[in-house]
Amino acid sequence: MASTEILGPWRDVMADAVRADGPDLSMRQWAILLTVYLNPGPHTVRALARDLNVPKPAISRALDALSILKYVRRVRDENDKRIVLVQKTPEGAIYVDNFARIVEERSDEPALGALYG
Repeated sequence: MASTEILGPWRDVMADAVRADGPDLSMRQWAILLTVYLNPGPHTVRALARDLNVPKPAISRALDALSILKYVRRVRDENDKRIVLVQKTPEGAIYVDNFARIVEERSDEPALGALYG
């Protein structure tokens, strides 16, 4: 499948997401959000930085924005106060679920559906 055939449906998914009520997230914010929601935790700033291969300050800035939106929350580890844990929130779960619905609706399209086999 040519790259334009793959990217066209994803453009449609992104356009649908932009049209929906909700904030526009950066790619970094999306990567962090989906890592927290799709991968088992606990999640730390250090682990997110390592996983995404970006500096910890970049993770912290993205988490600041996601925290303001209430999509994640940061708490200190009770056993080691130096460690900051990143946790899911109900608001974040709703946001991710709504995005998943957009992807699911578009997955019926031939090009995007082919990606899911």
